[in-house]
Amino acid sequence: MTGLFDFDDKISDQRTQPLAERVRPTALVNVFGQDHLLGSNGPLSVFVQKRAIPSMILWGPPGTGKTTLASLLAREIGAAFERVSAVDSGVKELREIIARANFRLRSGTRTILFIDEVHRFNKSQQDALLHAVERGVVTIIGATTENPSFEVNSALLSRCQVYKLNSLSEDAIRKIVEYAISTDAWLSGHLVQITDWKTIYTLASGDARAALNALEAAAIIAQPDDSGFRQITPEILQAAVQKRIARYDRAGDAHYDTISAFIKTVRGSDPDAALVYLAAMLEAGEDPLFIARRLIIIASEDVGNADPQALNVAVSTFLAIERIGLPEGRLTLSQCTIYLACASKSNASYLAFEKAAAVIRENQGITIPLHLRNAPTNLMKEQGYGLEYKYPHDYPLHFIHDNYFPDEIKSQKFYDPNGDGEEAEIRNRLKERWPDRWKDDI
Repeated sequence: MTGLFDFDDKISDQRTQPLAERVRPTALVNVFGQDHLLGSNGPLSVFVQKRAIPSMILWGPPGTGKTTLASLLAREIGAAFERVSAVDSGVKELREIIARANFRLRSGTRTILFIDEVHRFNKSQQDALLHAVERGVVTIIGATTENPSFEVNSALLSRCQVYKLNSLSEDAIRKIVEYAISTDAWLSGHLVQITDWKTIYTLASGDARAALNALEAAAIIAQPDDSGFRQITPEILQAAVQKRIARYDRAGDAHYDTISAFIKTVRGSDPDAALVYLAAMLEAGEDPLFIARRLIIIASEDVGNADPQALNVAVSTFLAIERIGLPEGRLTLSQCTIYLACASKSNASYLAFEKAAAVIRENQGITIPLHLRNAPTNLMKEQGYGLEYKYPHDYPLHFIHDNYFPDEIKSQKFYDPNGDGEEAEIRNRLKERWPDRWKDDI
């Protein structure tokens, strides 16, 4: 029995599909704008030629062809193609996919599993899949708009190659739109013509899907002229979209340039300029959680202990954005941006960690002093574990001068508060407690 909302894909009218789906390339030669990956010596082309597709992560802005590439790579080597979203799929679904992949493998057919929003893949999903990846049952291709180095689980990242897709250039956008006009049955049948490409490029901002969505809406409302052509003018595009989309990623770098300018402006303590970049990102459709994560990083890297409350504000902002989203979340992001820009600044925590990490890298290993070791058993106590440890809370001001460094590393100063904000008090306290480390300080 057919339900009210049931439908048959085989008899559905293709015209009901969005234009971006109708003209999705069916061959790699029709994928535009990623020549560094698909050129004659590009890695993806070489993989196809050798029919050996490794697990990989495709990293790039929206509308650059990540899903299309994954599907075409599977088609080119004759592999089965399965698709899941890291947000919606569960362990049960992944196990079913692995079971199907195992069955196909018996007849020599490989399976490529495409994972959309792979940066949201949780540990239980990962555990259900990684063993199958290691055994060669499935090859995974993940797609993400976030930097995999920061956002993708390390266990998954270590099993994948990472390839960056560029935001589409104006030339690539033009080729995609022209391809759509010439190959789509509806567009070609209605004699669609573009009169002003600049407006298309502005609306696209490097995103092919945005360009095609705008084109389709404009083509529907445009009226044929005396020659029967539907002229896509700036006015028609403006009427179709109803909003001028801010140019955000024209040549492939603006997304990263804008967030870079935002970070550097907050670091430079200019709240007004920072709000300009914040507004530019939000008006262009940037993920507010992406911005909130960067604010957390700024709170630690650039404000630090000069204003310890900054981290609380940034984390609270992230949680608020998770709960309320947009448009109300714009106010929360604005409040946090202004707070961090106006806060006292210090990168002392960042520099201190880098110095300590450099010392660790220079040593093959460290030996924990006996008095700092845990002694849960009598044997460990007999061997001197925990012996002569001085409990700071038993002493005035909850402090006792002692050696806490590993045996291989001499006592030295890594953390150097710069004296701004709260760090002024911290600096004075450290000078009193560890005078040997501060004896050269003027």
